[in-house]
Amino acid sequence: MSMAVVGMIAGMALGFAGYFGGFGAFLLVAALGAIGFVVGRFMEGDLEIGDFFRTRDERRDRRGPR
Repeated sequence: MSMAVVGMIAGMALGFAGYFGGFGAFLLVAALGAIGFVVGRFMEGDLEIGDFFRTRDERRDRRGPR
């Protein structure tokens, strides 16, 4: 599934939540979507927990020069 389709589905879910549930439901769906995105990236191996605790310089040294 392309990222455009995923973005469209996420936008529609947020729109329905905002329309039917109000702003609070919109924020809840957005927060849970963000958490799901991060968990998905962990599961795919694109992120590591240490990435959140390293300083910017340590990350740059680990990945090499850009």
